[in-house]
Amino acid sequence: MFEYLAVAIGLISLLTAGIFAVYVRRKDQGEGLMVEIAGYIRHGAMTFLNEEYKYLSVYIIVVAVLLYMGSIFKGGISVYTPIAFVFGAILSALAGNVGMRIATLANVRTAKAVEKDTHSGLKVAFSSGAVMGLTVVGLGLTGVSVVYLIFRGLVSTEDLSNILFGFGFGASSIALFARVGGGIYTKAADVGADLVGKVEAGIPEDDPRNPAVIADNVGDNVGDTAGMGADLFESYVDSIIATIAIGVMFATVMGDIVILPLLIAGIGIISSIIGIGTVVGLRKEDPSKAMNTGVIVSALVMIILSGALIYYFGKNGYTIFNSTVPWYNIFIALLSGLLAGIIIGFATEYYTSDKYKPTQEIASASTTGAATNIITGMAVGMLSTVIPVVTVGVAIIVAYYLSDLYGIALAAVGMLSTLGMTLSMDTYGPVADNAAGIAEMAHLGKEVRERAEGLDAIGNTTAAIGKGFAIGSAALTALALFATYTNTLGNVKMDISDPAVTVGVFIGALMPFLFSALALKAVGKAAEDMVNEVRRQFREIEGILEGKAKPDYNRCIAISTEAAIKKMMLPTILAIVVPVAIGVIPGLGAKAVGGLLAGSIASGFLLAIYMANAGGAWDNAKKYIEKGNYGGKGSDAHKAAVVGDTVGDPLKDTAGPSLNILIKLMSIVSLIFASFFVL
Repeated sequence: MFEYLAVAIGLISLLTAGIFAVYVRRKDQGEGLMVEIAGYIRHGAMTFLNEEYKYLSVYIIVVAVLLYMGSIFKGGISVYTPIAFVFGAILSALAGNVGMRIATLANVRTAKAVEKDTHSGLKVAFSSGAVMGLTVVGLGLTGVSVVYLIFRGLVSTEDLSNILFGFGFGASSIALFARVGGGIYTKAADVGADLVGKVEAGIPEDDPRNPAVIADNVGDNVGDTAGMGADLFESYVDSIIATIAIGVMFATVMGDIVILPLLIAGIGIISSIIGIGTVVGLRKEDPSKAMNTGVIVSALVMIILSGALIYYFGKNGYTIFNSTVPWYNIFIALLSGLLAGIIIGFATEYYTSDKYKPTQEIASASTTGAATNIITGMAVGMLSTVIPVVTVGVAIIVAYYLSDLYGIALAAVGMLSTLGMTLSMDTYGPVADNAAGIAEMAHLGKEVRERAEGLDAIGNTTAAIGKGFAIGSAALTALALFATYTNTLGNVKMDISDPAVTVGVFIGALMPFLFSALALKAVGKAAEDMVNEVRRQFREIEGILEGKAKPDYNRCIAISTEAAIKKMMLPTILAIVVPVAIGVIPGLGAKAVGGLLAGSIASGFLLAIYMANAGGAWDNAKKYIEKGNYGGKGSDAHKAAVVGDTVGDPLKDTAGPSLNILIKLMSIVSLIFASFFVL
């Protein structure tokens, strides 16, 4: 009975998202040039997404066939796993698609609303973010619940876990493609627009004379919206799936600890809706304070309702194996994850917001050149790993000692429980960025541009906070999946002194670096092509810089699209091929795969935090100077900060956020093929 409640709450989330979508669509989109520019952005985003889906469709079919062939060989893969894989892939793609569509409608409406005042712009941009946030959690909870309800009485508990992992495999695969492809697209355009437009030509970031400006604004949607939507969809469903799988493994019967994560996720959706309503309803001069208030309200509601739920189901204790665990142990384990997420979020804000010392130090370092800007930014990024690592470490210890491995998985669910709220904040960012760009390109005036830029600056911080949540939850979820993997192996023991395990650890630690290198090289090559094209147009098309001739925007869009589609394949396929290859190589096998997962989690977690936060800090240091500090726009400090921001862009928007998907995808693949490795 209660399982169906989770489905109902998921559908309520989707209905609420629909209401916000209608609200956004009904807002005034303005007229003239601003509508024309928004049309270019929308068309470019949809062109890329449609091209990407052609390749993803082939990938889905091929992998589904391979999974089906694996099920025929009776290697532990259920015959229903390919179906769940396709279902998870479709929902993951849908989550990103919906978010991008509403974002490309909201950008111009936000620019128009800002003409009235800042709060009006905030309401439109944040409402569009709410569509994404509530769509992701609604599809995620509904999808996992439906798979669980259909197969729980149809197959064995082992097959049920394998089918759920298949769903997660589909979600993670599409998320990684979307993140890497979208990241390559957006950063190729961004680098071209910044280096040639700002530094060489001396024109503003969103000047319509810049041939790469439309591609840059399209990139905000395909990378930071569609990519992030698919990214956090898979984070969300993987945390729930890991908890259910461990619950199935630990429970003496299919009881409360199995359905508990579904119900907790449902309560998280209710809490998020209340938090979103708080942000939209509050009228505050500082949009950042309004959103922080929403986060706090969501967290408090979540704590109260989840505590009541856990007590209701387990006032006499929860049975895990043959032990009875008090209800408050389960509650504290959940709470440890929720609080860890909040701490990571605020730590991320401290290291990336221009209100605080770390980012201001990067801005100050820019006065002595690009080299000192980059050195200081790297140091800030490295320092920013301390709080998240310690926080996640404490959460793991607390959760494990109170509720065993089940507690760790539940902590990941807790961290992402209010994802509807935090993702709304995250998706607000690219919408505000686009709105600022449209305000500049459509010549809406200095006051409108400054209001939109204010919303955009806050959006950079909320985006960084969203990445922090995703990365922190990835560490907990990947650890839960790793624990599930080790238990799945049964009598196969892993010892770090075993050469196979040691080799696996080193290869696993290597994978995030290899993956990041491929992603960054792809951005670098695409950016070269973009820079050369922008320079060519400035050189060969007379009258561009005087505003008398129109740039060829479509050529720049085509360069980003082609680069993203071609270069996204290899890094993503590596994440799938390497675990399988290690697992079947004689002398390595299942034990080495365990080492692979351990190494990738440790290095991937640290590298992801470093890159995401360093990139965010470089970006906001540039914006801090653009506010008039250290000489303002056009100064030597500003030029140095632009270089630092350009270095940080592919770190924070391409390689960094992709790593949290990488470590979970490798874990999911290893779990699906674990029986093959043992054989």
